[in-house]
Amino acid sequence: MAGKKVLIVYAHQEPRSFNGSLKKVAVDELGAQGCTVTVSDLYAMDFEPRATRKDITGAVSNPEFFNYGVEAYEAFKKGALTSDIIDEQKKVQEADLVIFQFPLYWFSMPAILKGWMDRVLCQGFAFDIPGFYDSGFLKNKLALLSLTTGSTAEMYMKTGVSGDYRYFLWPLQHGALHFCGFKVLAPQISFAPEIASEEERKAMVASWAQRLKTIWEEEPIDCTPPWYFGQ
Repeated sequence: MAGKKVLIVYAHQEPRSFNGSLKKVAVDELGAQGCTVTVSDLYAMDFEPRATRKDITGAVSNPEFFNYGVEAYEAFKKGALTSDIIDEQKKVQEADLVIFQFPLYWFSMPAILKGWMDRVLCQGFAFDIPGFYDSGFLKNKLALLSLTTGSTAEMYMKTGVSGDYRYFLWPLQHGALHFCGFKVLAPQISFAPEIASEEERKAMVASWAQRLKTIWEEEPIDCTPPWYFGQ
């Protein structure tokens, strides 16, 4: 939709990968709609995933005992976080929709993307206490996980060996995104592209492009325990 701003936080090492194709088709489709699309290509940026004292410029509030959460909160309020964090927070602040594009690692996200969450979504910026879940600071924004798996869709059924895919989405969608107030759109899961045929891979990319055509009409999921674990 023209005038909308989208941030794609992209975590894959190889531009010609399937994840790279999904990212590219999202940039193209959303751009064609007139959206402003920004990509944070974390590996290409050599993004620092570690939450350390170096994230705070200038003096820390308690030099005797380092507490990252407290120091990041204080630094945010003073505008004293490092520029790489501030840059990402600015992109998030301006976005109507944030898409996370990544391959599933151990039922979770790659470390570089986890580090982005740890460092960028700090207290004061994304949430406060109180000021989380439905009152999180990013409550007027949409978030969407677009991810690829190694295992097949059958393995990610309730009766499958890996359990329902919604189980691994709980900490990512609910514990991080919803906690910060995001309204979460249904995930885009591309199952087992590496063992799919070329035709099947093309169909997965096409279905993502097709979905993006009407993405602004979608309603968020009901991000509560029953969506993940049933009644």
